[in-house]
Amino acid sequence: MEKLGESGAGAGEAKQENTIRRGEFPRRERTQIMTPKEAAKYLGFHLVTIYRLLKKREIPAVKIGGQWRFKKDILDAWLVERMGKG
Repeated sequence: MEKLGESGAGAGEAKQENTIRRGEFPRRERTQIMTPKEAAKYLGFHLVTIYRLLKKREIPAVKIGGQWRFKKDILDAWLVERMGKG
């Protein structure tokens, strides 16, 4: 049995695994907001198609600081609606 304070695989190592370094964000939180490139990959579209849809205002997105961003759940709803029209 290992005593507290002894070296080895214990609480100290587990603590290091759970720490987040400065500037890093857990991937789970970031998946909700996507760049055009990420949205294209997620939807299976070519990046040019995403920009064409943006130009025609046919895809839900918001421009923040001059850069387009997409919310995953809104894209999901948009895709379901779009699939129903065909």
